[in-house]
Amino acid sequence: MAMTSLNISLPEALKEYVEGQVASGDWGTPSEYVRELIRQDKERRLGNLEQELLAAAKGRKIELPIADIRRKGLISTLRERARR
Repeated sequence: MAMTSLNISLPEALKEYVEGQVASGDWGTPSEYVRELIRQDKERRLGNLEQELLAAAKGRKIELPIADIRRKGLISTLRERARR
């Protein structure tokens, strides 16, 4: 996989924390640690979305205006509706 760079700024305390995690030996570099955090966040969000969709499928049937889906997207429209 081709790599590219992304520079981020961290407060000193977070920088030290990341460096400490790398020093623990679980990750070789700060980049590896951050990539793992991003992967975990992505998996968590997809899992949450899956649970929301399953709950919606098992729940009562709802009608969603096509205009809302086109304007906001299906997921945003479903989440908005679920919050009501």
